Amino acid sequence: MSKAITDLLEILDLERIEENLFRGRSPQVGWQRVFGGLVIAQALVAAQRTVEKAVAHSLHAYFLLGGDPATPIVYQVERLRDGRSFSTRRCQAIQHGRIIFTLAASFHNPESGGLDHAFAPPDAPPPEDLPDEGEFLARFGEFMPEPVRRYFQRERPIEMRPVEAGRYISRGAEADPQQKVWVRTSAALPDDPAIHRAALAYLSDMTLLDTSLIRHGRSVFHPGIQAASLDHALWLHRPFRADEWMLYVQDSPNASGALGFSRGALYSRSGALIASVAQEGLIRLKTAPGPNFAQL
Repeated sequence: MSKAITDLLEILDLERIEENLFRGRSPQVGWQRVFGGLVIAQALVAAQRTVEKAVAHSLHAYFLLGGDPATPIVYQVERLRDGRSFSTRRCQAIQHGRIIFTLAASFHNPESGGLDHAFAPPDAPPPEDLPDEGEFLARFGEFMPEPVRRYFQRERPIEMRPVEAGRYISRGAEADPQQKVWVRTSAALPDDPAIHRAALAYLSDMTLLDTSLIRHGRSVFHPGIQAASLDHALWLHRPFRADEWMLYVQDSPNASGALGFSRGALYSRSGALIASVAQEGLIRLKTAPGPNFAQL
């Protein structure tokens, strides 16, 4: 197993402090803020550990303050309801005595049969026909913002193969604010479905906010943009493995008033709709030195 995956599994294996109270840490990789997907995943793990049998099918979260990577995060779970079919939990992430993130999650006891339908995935080349990350870095590395290049140069727990590679790295204004990227963990995961759900929650925050900037020829690393995820919603529809390729299809129906709204759908290689995602984020134009994320 790769070190990046080992580190991810260790980070998702929260320390139980007390009943309904857990502690998580962040990888020390030089980022100024904790990656939003990590907080989502850890909060989901904390909430899931207080549910006996039901599995997560939806979550809704708000990012309140930027997380400090140097400080552990305490997750406090509130048991709102346990019914025959559904359980509901609220989880708050706390640092330095302040709530930095809040999540509400619903858990469902699996049911067989019933009605079933889903949209089909759009056309996309298979991941094998796209450059792997080494080829991607060699081809586009000189055009990447420095933080992105450093990200691709180190071993990472999530492998990505953008379908529109040029748009992802060096873009002009595009008519259609949408993108597609193949994603999976960079090595095999244990068979526990809860780990795969947490890994998908982790990667669901990747590239999504950036989609709202495609129409405007910018990215979240553009020096004239102040960008931050504000809220995040995830619905899990069907069983999946996060260590197998998934097509992450994203679009942005709206941007206005310094806010960008993006949607995502994750499909398996066989075309099954695995999950749906929605997110709104700050995409403020910098006209003067702006406030940091903790002051938003």
